[in-house]
Amino acid sequence: MSFEDAIKVASGGVIIDVEVTPGSKRTCIPGGYNPWRKRIEVKLSENAQKGKANEQLVEGFSSLFGVREADVCIVTGLKNTKKSVLLTGVSRERAMAVLGRDLDNLS
Repeated sequence: MSFEDAIKVASGGVIIDVEVTPGSKRTCIPGGYNPWRKRIEVKLSENAQKGKANEQLVEGFSSLFGVREADVCIVTGLKNTKKSVLLTGVSRERAMAVLGRDLDNLS
């Protein structure tokens, strides 16, 4: 199994399943891969209060993929650590390349 299981094709883009750890010492997107849950691990420095961690997640994915924040949407898990993020205008191949490059650097 590989991180590619966390990336699914959606209408107009991709959905990436993530597992968020808010309140970390530093932000790390991606921070690893959980093969049992089939989710990309994400560490955020913001706490999960008043949507701050969700905002940081959207900003982080926007920056990582070079898309507008309006093209990043949390579709499930707004109040949960397990979330699904829709990236509009990003192909599965591009998502695999970007995340694969960063995950390889963590190894």
